[in-house]
Amino acid sequence: LQTRMQSLQPDPKAQYRSVYEALKKMVLTEGLWRPLRGINVTMLGAGPAHAMYFACYEKMKKSLSDIFQQGGNSHLANGIAGSVATLLHDAVMNPAEVVKQRLQMFNSPYTSVLGCVRAVRRTEGFGAFYRSYTTQLTMNVPFQAIHFVTYELLQEHLNPRRDYDPRSHVVAGAVAGAVAAAATTPLDVCKTLLNTQENTALSSLNIRGHLSGMANAFSTVYQLGGVAGFFKGVQARVIYQMPSTAIAWSVYEFFKYFLTKHTLEKRT
Repeated sequence: LQTRMQSLQPDPKAQYRSVYEALKKMVLTEGLWRPLRGINVTMLGAGPAHAMYFACYEKMKKSLSDIFQQGGNSHLANGIAGSVATLLHDAVMNPAEVVKQRLQMFNSPYTSVLGCVRAVRRTEGFGAFYRSYTTQLTMNVPFQAIHFVTYELLQEHLNPRRDYDPRSHVVAGAVAGAVAAAATTPLDVCKTLLNTQENTALSSLNIRGHLSGMANAFSTVYQLGGVAGFFKGVQARVIYQMPSTAIAWSVYEFFKYFLTKHTLEKRT
């Protein structure tokens, strides 16, 4: 839904006024499973990407907190650790995002993940899978900085003892995701344009070849949609990120608690 709603010049059959209308129209005209297209490539990349992401975050957070605020919780350390962890996460997820969003576009010519990978590599080269990498980093570094700082800040108020508390992890994760998602939507719109290379939009501005670079993406979005264009799909993005980050933190905190408890029990 987010990919479709961020389209700058959508097909008349794929113009939506709200998230609900988009979902209803997509299911009725394209089938029940159409909204889940691209889930396989997302799952394939998410495992290794999140493993590196959280491992890097925990290690850096502990090391930097000892430097900035001995024995305490440093928001600066949390922000830096989240930003650095993003570099590793996005290196894995960027190609997956390109394939996912190509599959999700209305009337996508691609029928499978492997077919999409082969077609993009053959026609646009390997660099196409990282065409939006700098834009994604420019978006995700502030996203994760806002996300982690907000989460840790809420945990200080909701769960000051930092015990395993599912309710506080869900609430803090959802709010942190919503705030970070809303703040970085303009960069996400640019990333989607670079990933999908939306033909109708580029043709209307007589852009030949492939669009590359964050500056070009910003310029194109502004020419086609003005300031409002940078916030296309913001509702879908916030609705998507709230449960996404709530689930991610809840699962992560559970396994952190479970594995730590198991390790301590083995030692005693």
